Amino acid sequence: MADQVAAVCEQLVKAVNVMMDAESSQIYRLEALKFYEEFKETNSFCVPCGLQLADRAQPAVVRHFGLQILEHVIKFRWNSMQQQEKVQLKECAMQLLSNGTRPILEEESHIKDALSRITVEMIKREWPQHWPDMLKEMEALTGQGEAQTELVMLILLRLAEDVITFQTLPTQRRRDIQQTLTQNMESIFSFMMAVMQINMEDYRRLKGSPGHELKARAHCRVAVATLNTLAGYIDWVSLVYITSGNCHLLEMLCLLLSEPELQLEAAECLLIAISRKGKLEDRKPFMLLFDDVAIHYILSAAQAVEVVERRYVFLKRLCQVLCALGGQLCSLVGSDVEVEIPANLSKYMEALLSFTTHSSQFLKSSPQATWGALFRHETMSKDAVVVAMAVKYLKASMTNLVKTGFPSRDDNPSCEYSRVDFDSDEDFNSFFNSFRAQQGEVVRSACRIVPLEAFQIAAEWLQYQIASPIDIGSAEGLCSLLSPSVVQWDAVTVYMECMVAQIFKSLDEEVTGFPLMELLQAVLNYDTKDPLILSCVLTNISALFPFVLHRPHFLPRVLSKLFKAITFEVGQDNKVSPVKNVRRHACSSIIKICRDYPQFILVNALVSHDAMLTHMEKCSLMEALVLISNQFKDFAKQKAFLDELMATVVAEWTSDQMRHVMGDPAVFLSFVGADQVVAEHSTDTDTMGLNRGRVSFCLNAMLGVVKRARRPADVEEAKAGGFVVGCTPAGVPIYRNPCTGQFLLLLPNLLTLIRTYNRLFMPENIARLSETFSRAHEVMDAEKNVVLGLSQHPLDIYDSPVYRTNLERMQGFFSTVYDNCFHILGNVGLSLQQEFYTIERLAEEIAASAFVSLDHVPDHRLVRVFVRQLVLSCPQEYYNSLLCPLLGPLFAYMQQRLSVKWQVINQRTSTKAHCVTQEMLEEQLVRLLTREVLDFLAVSCIARKVPEQAANKEEIEGESQNEMTAPPAQPTDELTDLGKCLTKHENIYMSLLTLSFTSLSWKDTTNCHRTASMVCWTLLRQVAHTLFHFKEKVTWFYTSVLRGLQVHGQHEVCNSTLSQLAMIIYENLRPRYVELRAVMTQIPNINTEALDQYDHRLLDPNAQKVGEKKRKDQFKKLIAGTVGKALCQQFRKEVHIRNLPSLFKRPKPEKDAVNSEALGLAALFSPENNSL
Repeated sequence: MADQVAAVCEQLVKAVNVMMDAESSQIYRLEALKFYEEFKETNSFCVPCGLQLADRAQPAVVRHFGLQILEHVIKFRWNSMQQQEKVQLKECAMQLLSNGTRPILEEESHIKDALSRITVEMIKREWPQHWPDMLKEMEALTGQGEAQTELVMLILLRLAEDVITFQTLPTQRRRDIQQTLTQNMESIFSFMMAVMQINMEDYRRLKGSPGHELKARAHCRVAVATLNTLAGYIDWVSLVYITSGNCHLLEMLCLLLSEPELQLEAAECLLIAISRKGKLEDRKPFMLLFDDVAIHYILSAAQAVEVVERRYVFLKRLCQVLCALGGQLCSLVGSDVEVEIPANLSKYMEALLSFTTHSSQFLKSSPQATWGALFRHETMSKDAVVVAMAVKYLKASMTNLVKTGFPSRDDNPSCEYSRVDFDSDEDFNSFFNSFRAQQGEVVRSACRIVPLEAFQIAAEWLQYQIASPIDIGSAEGLCSLLSPSVVQWDAVTVYMECMVAQIFKSLDEEVTGFPLMELLQAVLNYDTKDPLILSCVLTNISALFPFVLHRPHFLPRVLSKLFKAITFEVGQDNKVSPVKNVRRHACSSIIKICRDYPQFILVNALVSHDAMLTHMEKCSLMEALVLISNQFKDFAKQKAFLDELMATVVAEWTSDQMRHVMGDPAVFLSFVGADQVVAEHSTDTDTMGLNRGRVSFCLNAMLGVVKRARRPADVEEAKAGGFVVGCTPAGVPIYRNPCTGQFLLLLPNLLTLIRTYNRLFMPENIARLSETFSRAHEVMDAEKNVVLGLSQHPLDIYDSPVYRTNLERMQGFFSTVYDNCFHILGNVGLSLQQEFYTIERLAEEIAASAFVSLDHVPDHRLVRVFVRQLVLSCPQEYYNSLLCPLLGPLFAYMQQRLSVKWQVINQRTSTKAHCVTQEMLEEQLVRLLTREVLDFLAVSCIARKVPEQAANKEEIEGESQNEMTAPPAQPTDELTDLGKCLTKHENIYMSLLTLSFTSLSWKDTTNCHRTASMVCWTLLRQVAHTLFHFKEKVTWFYTSVLRGLQVHGQHEVCNSTLSQLAMIIYENLRPRYVELRAVMTQIPNINTEALDQYDHRLLDPNAQKVGEKKRKDQFKKLIAGTVGKALCQQFRKEVHIRNLPSLFKRPKPEKDAVNSEALGLAALFSPENNSL
């Protein structure tokens, strides 16, 4: 036998060398791997060969393969091994731990890991029942040297990870081991603490001694392993072990923060310990960390500036430790456990501030949540130390709000740290935007505490920026986004917005006491020709505008500044984004002011016919005027005003030329120039561009008026102003809108344009597009990036024209026309109400325009938005006349279209790179379309009911105790009024059901979970009793759920939701439809006896009922054969760990309660007992 083992081992060594040799050919490597795998699965010499290969005389790679063989035997053959073989293998494994390794500093880490895995696999199968002395044997091993001590720590850590963290064991075994660990935790913790103490002291004693460097490093390695193991236990053991001995463990960890070789692991342990939740009383000892010694060690450890990766990671952990400590402080102070504010709070906050002012942007961001909690804390925010620190924080934010530290640059100390933390400038930019938003919240909180100081900081900072000359940095001509002046203006603007909003909210009464007008005057007087800086100035004016209400004489100057910005120009090049952004910014500011403070703007004329204004700017000013006209509160006056304002738009839109253009796709394409070849950078006058501008202007003006024209919110004011024309039978006022007359004139051509637009996608019209514009209907690059989740480079988006090429201009035009047409249709119902919904033949008109040629319309251009808005604003009395004729065909069409799309996606096999990218885009568009359609279905038909929360803990506990008698947990959602209306139309309702149940097996887990949990049963329940003559439909619905389980069963959330839905359908419909049982019998590997028992309990009223949880488990086992597995799980070999005899069975009391002494119950109900 020895000769055979030696021969096989020789072959295995050759196979291992072939597999691991970089020069081996693929064929030889595969043959070697096949031989090795077959040996593991079938050979009877696995144990002796594994032991021989694992001998420490062998090379490390061979030893590792030997240990892998032993692990495979334990995992997959343990249950079939004889007891003697198990004992022998266990003893051999212990021998390997004892003397099968090299010295601790020489041994490879993967060998140590493999040895610990073997031992843990045996422990998981045998401890504690068949291996009661395991812990003692481990403790004895540590006496043999540092290598064995490290291995024991690795074993204890892996055991905790498998049992507690990853829970890779069957429930019974996991419970046995966890309970045994918990019972022995005091001795385990004492053991680990003792090992830690001894090795830490030996390391400190020897590390400076000449000739003892190796011995010191060995003790250090053991200490590191012990700290890692402690980290695996601190997370879940009782807090008593962490805080025992006056927090001896925490004290020791604080001391280790001063040891460079151990500080990172010590900080990890400390972080896990301080982050623990639990009863406040149990967490009270954590306050000892605010004592002088602990704070001193934490502060000392933070004093370092070098960018060494290990040191930098340590600083991150230390910062997290401080933040966790702050979380405990905020929880304990002001609570029932009566914890005082610590005397050392100022030292703690200085430490926190040192991280907030660190050069690393990541470290600056880490304490933000802690600062916010401290500044919002009811008790601590009033403490003098916190108030003083709020001022320091605000001063620090003057630096922290400045966007610097891009990894590609070297203009700031933080750049070096950013290169460690971020892969690219895009990553950094994304992080910084989030960080700045966090800072904004904290700045607002700090401004509540120290409003005057916050204002003084802002005033001085803004005045300094105004006085400073513009520094464009390395840019040419105008500033770029990274110019020093721009990043400073950007930062002060963010601070001003946060500060002013908070002061105005908190101190409305005393706001006049702040010298805000001087600040506003300085901003208004500041003049710059740089668009990026001017944009910041406009933001500051908008932020300070609420204070103009206290000084109305400033209003003309503010409006003058904004109007000047609307016509802002820089030389001849006015199509670059910064210039356009300034003009848009000014327009938006005016609209915002008119929306929020229309009563103050009423006296100021906004009318402007400046030839310098673009169509977009004219539309913005018209929108502002519409908002102001709402303040007339007089229907006739507002109608006359809007008639005058929109006269040119109505004349243009209803002209014979426009009617001719809108009615014919070929004429429309020619009108906008899409059928012409155009050279880039042509100097000729772009007549077609002017035509596109005319169409866009009319649509934007329509949208602005429809969105903004409103009646007075107060009913009495509306009646007095002539806006009420009657009442519904229920007594609800019927209003009229002053823009109705104009809109009814504009509507026919709008519907014509929508119909023509849909027909543009027909093959004959696609063929009419010129070579220049052949891709005009494709998804724009910016939209494509959004759909695919790709970020746009943050630094170049402001330095380029709005649309770079003729093609992109045309794409932008078609996209805007589409969006605006449907936004108008969507908003008009909300704005005009009955006046819109009573239009004659409205349903037919919309169907003949918006729903025409849908087969040719691409997914990214399908009508969606307007239908949802139309439904949500539609009065109930128009459901039958308008919505049913529209929604019935729409849902039927979308079900058919999406089914085809998903079928195509499932059959794809492309491998070419460009095809894959295009297919990813198409698949994502289909996914988004699916979600929108199903979301629209849910909004239209399902009225969500939020379950009431239990009032207190006792209620929750009471519910769990009554679980056995609880009815099945079914969705409590009901149908909306529209949903009930749709149920009366069988074809519409069947379309809804078919769409919902079909979507369960489309490859979109988000949609599957939402539809299964919220829509399917709510819809099916309403018509379940009417389906008796359509038994095949019931079978199909149920099969669809099981098909969904096959596709999504690998995902835990979907698995749970679909299993619940299948159980609800089966339990509710099985008594009526016996066909459902036939479906169940087709499930692979179903236990028919278990199915019979389940059916018996379900159908027999006299059968013993079981609790819902047990029924769920039984049903899950029945349908387990339908649950699909992830590809990575399909060929995985299952590991089976047998349960051992139960450990903690409590013997039942033998005492007979009936025949024992009287309990007093008989006396209580005795008829002779009259004393009650």
